[in-house]
Amino acid sequence: MSRWIVLAIPVDGVSEADRDAQTLTEFDGSAEEAETVLLKTASTYEHKLWKVRRREIFKCSSRSYFIRIHGRMATYGLLLQLGELVHEAVQSSVQPST
Repeated sequence: MSRWIVLAIPVDGVSEADRDAQTLTEFDGSAEEAETVLLKTASTYEHKLWKVRRREIFKCSSRSYFIRIHGRMATYGLLLQLGELVHEAVQSSVQPST
């Protein structure tokens, strides 16, 4: 089992202040489960819209989708990316005795 995250990276329709990537979910699972979660997230993520009127999902690879979501007044384009944890470093909190 691997550790996964789904990132939303704003590409189109957002201001400069809103261009930061956002972690949408973090979970443990197989590669197949992670790809399923990614597609489900692409199918349901609404960004800042209260009501999505139209959704377009473009598959870039098995681990990334470009979604274009249309609301009444705005349209957003986002890259949803699947990331797998490949390294984690944990610092020891033990202090040496003096």
